[in-house]
Amino acid sequence: MAPDPAPRAAPRQDPGLAELLGGRAGAVDASVPVAAFVVTWLITGWTGAVYPINWGAGAAIVAGAVVAGWRIRAGRKPRAVLFGLAGVVAAAAIVLITGRASDFFLVQIVSNAGSALAWAISIVVRWPLLGVVVGGLLGQRTRWRRDPDLLRGYQRASWAWVSQYVVRLAVFLPLWAADQVVLLGLARTVLSPVLVGLSVLASWPLLRTALPDDHPGIRHPR
Repeated sequence: MAPDPAPRAAPRQDPGLAELLGGRAGAVDASVPVAAFVVTWLITGWTGAVYPINWGAGAAIVAGAVVAGWRIRAGRKPRAVLFGLAGVVAAAAIVLITGRASDFFLVQIVSNAGSALAWAISIVVRWPLLGVVVGGLLGQRTRWRRDPDLLRGYQRASWAWVSQYVVRLAVFLPLWAADQVVLLGLARTVLSPVLVGLSVLASWPLLRTALPDDHPGIRHPR
């Protein structure tokens, strides 16, 4: 009698990374204070109001506080929400000190540079930040690092996030140097959510192609 064929591996029932990471919602939230700053700064400048930068900074803080309150009420973790609000307050403080409207985006530029460097270093030292984030969300702590396939997959997928930070810097830095406040606002409002969404979408195939067919999936490190 011929031996029974080897059982086929059960298909992986993994959550998509968009489901785990939340898609572009956070990037959209972060764009609201930026839009409030630029629009208020423009309107008050056109109408001849005194200190348009002050009005813009105040509008950004109010918008950030409204978004923070809305998200906390919707069930998001207060720490993450308040961290985002702190970034808005810091950006407003910088622009009030320097008196240069484009400096409102300095926090974002420095944050992007630091994030690109941190993600790249995490890949090199074999602690890819995507694995840290997803492993934490799945309650795995560091078990995913003991799975060489998952570790390789998270390293590969983390490059998508490095790339999006580099693209942001390539767009933001020349606009900041040229003092193009409106274009900075447009780029920040439109580009950032798109790049985050693309990074989330690109991460999953990059991760999955590193896993062999018989791998049980990201929920079950070997």
